[in-house]
Amino acid sequence: MAMKPRFDGQPALEAYGDGGFRLAGQRFEGSLIVTPLGVYPWDMRSLSDVTMDSLAPVMEAVGTFDFLIVGSGETAASLPEDVYRRLTSEDVFPDVMTTGPACRTYNLMMSENRRVAAALIAVI
Repeated sequence: MAMKPRFDGQPALEAYGDGGFRLAGQRFEGSLIVTPLGVYPWDMRSLSDVTMDSLAPVMEAVGTFDFLIVGSGETAASLPEDVYRRLTSEDVFPDVMTTGPACRTYNLMMSENRRVAAALIAVI
């Protein structure tokens, strides 16, 4: 069953921190997945907890983006190896970095009209 987005469309990230994000003037608490299909809550606090099920909104959007930016929170981390292998087998090549640089990279790519999605762990 498809997950319903909390916000339709793909706005730029206006702010991050304090446990959430601001997009299009709206505050979103917690971690987020942002795809061309919408903005989705993402109940993640660590990349080590990521599963393919938790990435369902990303997988539903395959074909609508060319780049997947993954924000790992305040510290550098990697996706679980099985998740990384599964994503790459679906021609999704995640670029993992801490959340601050991930937000800036996402916004830069959006400003260049590039097709991008993001999975971002909130930071305090």
